[in-house]
Amino acid sequence: MASESSTRRLLFGGAISSTFPVRFQDVSNIREVPDHQEVFVDPSRDESLIFELLDLKGEVEDGGSALWFLRDVANEQDAGDSMVVEHSGTVQLAGLRVGEASVVAGTAIGKLAVSKGRQGREAQNIIRVYLANIRLKNAATDVVITAYEPLLINPLSESAQEVAAGPAVPAEEAGCLPMSEVFRLAVMNFDVHDWNLFNGSA
Repeated sequence: MASESSTRRLLFGGAISSTFPVRFQDVSNIREVPDHQEVFVDPSRDESLIFELLDLKGEVEDGGSALWFLRDVANEQDAGDSMVVEHSGTVQLAGLRVGEASVVAGTAIGKLAVSKGRQGREAQNIIRVYLANIRLKNAATDVVITAYEPLLINPLSESAQEVAAGPAVPAEEAGCLPMSEVFRLAVMNFDVHDWNLFNGSA
């Protein structure tokens, strides 16, 4: 097992925190990121981790919410027709409580073909997407945590400039935590420190 170190990271000005490996760099140090997002990347592996705060989608039922957001991601990336759903379920977040109840997160994992930026379909990479939806109904917010793991890098993709084309090097071989574990850490250690972040609606 990789002995990669993870650390608690402050998000959204310290109002939220989560835990994930130190190799993930804050993208806002490089380019502008929308206020409702925190984006972290490991360019050497073309892996990314995104935390997003969205208005609660009241019309989406709790049980299928993670899958709904996963399909939304696939459609945004123009990959809706290529998505294969590998798993969906729920996990209890023992550390995050609203009143007396601990919060439940929906999870979904899918595999899809996506292109980087404005590149066309001929440059699609095969990636695995891990997605969790934490429904903070008291704050009228859907928290979406998404982790992207490349499985196969297309030689025509921009990614091939940073990461070798072909099958991705397994995390263990690179001395890194697998993305499945990075995702689990980030979700299970998600915590809210200042509910005023959500316009004081909690």
